[in-house]
Amino acid sequence: MPPVQIQIVIFAVIAAVVLFQLYNVLGKKVGRQPEEDARAKPAALPTASAADQPAGRPHVLDAVTLASIAGLKARDPAFDPVRFLEGARQAHETIVRAYAAGDRETLKPLLTPTVMASFEAGIAARETRGETEVAEFLHPARADLEQASAEENRATAKVRFLAELRNTITTADAAAEPQIEERRVAELWTFERTLGASDPNWVLARTEPAAA
Repeated sequence: MPPVQIQIVIFAVIAAVVLFQLYNVLGKKVGRQPEEDARAKPAALPTASAADQPAGRPHVLDAVTLASIAGLKARDPAFDPVRFLEGARQAHETIVRAYAAGDRETLKPLLTPTVMASFEAGIAARETRGETEVAEFLHPARADLEQASAEENRATAKVRFLAELRNTITTADAAAEPQIEERRVAELWTFERTLGASDPNWVLARTEPAAA
């Protein structure tokens, strides 16, 4: 069999394994479901954003996404998309809470220097205003793997998060009531790590708005 055909067969096998693994995790209900919304009293959430769609919307992986994941597994056979998503979800919650709390020590090892500088600016601005903030997750965030790839010695993975948050902001004015905001957020987070490095951990390299 020609080398090109052998490569095609290998990628097809890897893609099948990835699809099976992802089906096991993405097929489960994560976060608040539409039927739960119907039974519960509606929350006072903003309605002008596309992020207000239910977090339980099914996510279907297309052929391009599966091929990109298979390509990363070809470079890094130890990459497990199911375990990665679980770790990404935990990192997402830790980073959101730490940023709100201004916890620089927790954030630093989880972010690239560029993202850390951006977060540091936001924390410093909040401190200058004399504000403190607490972030709470109303439901477990939903995490969908959108893309995974490897280029040279760098692996990247994009995850779309849908989360319902309650932010409580307290000002320096002791007489002022805390500001409480409940909202649904849809974001695309890009994680990266160096292939072959002794540290296997992923770090957050970019955040951007995403469609719900």
